[in-house]
Formats: sequence, structure tokens, C-alpha cells
Amino acid sequence: MKRILVLRGGAMGDFIVTLPALDLLRRRWPEAQIELIGNPQVAVLGGWTGHLHALHSQHAARWVPLFGPPPLPSDLGTWLDGFDLVLNYWPDPDRALARHFPRHSRQSYLAASAQPVLTPAARHFCAPLRELGLTATSFHSRLPCLSGHLRDETIAIHPGSGSSRKNWPLERWIELCERLSQWSHVPLLIVGGEADAAGLAALSRFGEVSRQLPLPALAERLARCRLFLGHDSGVSHLAAASHTPCLLLFGPTDPVMWAPPGEHVRVLREGTDLKTIPVEKVWATLIRLASEASAGLPPSTSSA
Repeated sequence: MKRILVLRGGAMGDFIVTLPALDLLRRRWPEAQIELIGNPQVAVLGGWTGHLHALHSQHAARWVPLFGPPPLPSDLGTWLDGFDLVLNYWPDPDRALARHFPRHSRQSYLAASAQPVLTPAARHFCAPLRELGLTATSFHSRLPCLSGHLRDETIAIHPGSGSSRKNWPLERWIELCERLSQWSHVPLLIVGGEADAAGLAALSRFGEVSRQLPLPALAERLARCRLFLGHDSGVSHLAAASHTPCLLLFGPTDPVMWAPPGEHVRVLREGTDLKTIPVEKVWATLIRLASEASAGLPPSTSSA
């Protein structure tokens, strides 16, 4: 296998749960040229870790004929002919894309739906590779370049996600940060992007704000943190993939499917509404995890 093409769109979390599948390919064919058509802003992580050699934007007009009738434009068809394996995770409900593959007898075409049906989500994206004899032993997405990083005492907090329904109320984040701020030896890192402007503004007085860092730089910073607190979000997947112990608050989404697997990830869920998770329970769990991570926080005065 010399050249492999992966079709995978979506946001940061969608890409990170695909890393175990990319890792299977890279381990089996370490010299293969692996290219991806997707979201280059998040797939840059795959180039940084060595999983990918080239990234192509899924929004380029070049790919539109893939969802039309054969034949493909000659330049696109010739380019696709050069791949030994095409692995598709793009939505293709009417199999319009699938009818263009395989391009020739030496090319393999494998596919899985864009929306996972196996848990955890990473298992779903690894499943097609069983046809090539590749089986995952772990579905924990890892950024291998970050293993062994030395940690400081910082606790990172991401108060946002891709949907307000998946967010713990901001006033509870403020109350939690007020408790943490009573111990000045515990620095806080408040993480977010454009969509998290309100949360960053409300929490900025409690610690350092990291706003829209390039993803490799953000992963490096999270890898040095003692703990990470967040929701069901791409940043949470990045923190877990960076080997950082995580406390994640879930509500409407299923943590069995979407929580990053691994013993270093703890999930709190009280039904489908995050408003039902009290500050006291988050605080008590945080203190326990901080103690386990030797973060130097005071002992818990209550139990979860």
C-alpha cells in the first residue's frame, strides 16, 4: 500500500475520534503517503503527528463531481487512480459517491457512515479496516508527540462547546472558578475560541485566557496542565488526546458514544439537562481528581 486517501469532514472532535483509524493505517503501512480531504483547520493535527502527508479542503469545487454521475473529469479521475485505498467517511446516503469507486482492480474502497453507530465513536471509524485485517486494541485517540510531557499545576477550563445545549450554565462556571481562586497556588487556564466569547469574558478575571491558539500549540499547552474541565466538545477531545486528566460534563449527548475513552477521563451526567449538575458535585469530583493528580488542592469537604 503506497498511497491512501481518506475522506473525512467535520469539526475538531470528529477528526480526533478518527485518529485511531488513521493510526491503524500508519502503523500497518509506515511508508505510505496518506492524504485527507476534509477540514484542514482541524486535520492539521494529523500532519503535525505524522499521520497525514497532505491535506485538501473539502470545500474545494474540485470534489463536486464526486456526487454526480460518472464519468469524472479526467484530471480528477487520473488523480484518484493513483490511490491504492480510498477510505470514505463522508455522508453518502444514496451511494452517489460510492459508484465512482473502486477506480480499478488494484484499488480498494471502504466506507462507514459519517454518523457513528458503534460505541465509542472511534470504534465505528476503525470498523471498515477489519476488511484489511486491521483491528484496534484501543479506541483512545492519542497525540503521540505529546506523551511524556511534564505537567505544571494549571487547571484548564473550556466553558463552551459547539452548542449551548451542551454547556453547563455560565453562572456555575463562575461559582466554581470563585472557589478555585481562593487558592492562589492553583493557576487557571481559560480556553476558547470565537464561539466562547461570553464565557471567556466572564471567566477572564480568574486566570490566563487562551483564545484561538493554533491547535498544535493548544495541544502542547493542554498537555502540560494538571487537569482539564469541559463539556462534550472538540477541545475536550483534544485535551484527552493530549494525555491530560479530564472531568467532562455531559447532558443531551451520550457519553458512551462521545466521551473520549480512557481511564484518565471522568464524566459527570445527571440526565439530559446540564442544569441538573450542581456546583457542589463538580467541586467534590474536581477535588478528588486533583488529589489523585497531586495538584496540591485542599481536601474535599463533601462527597459527590
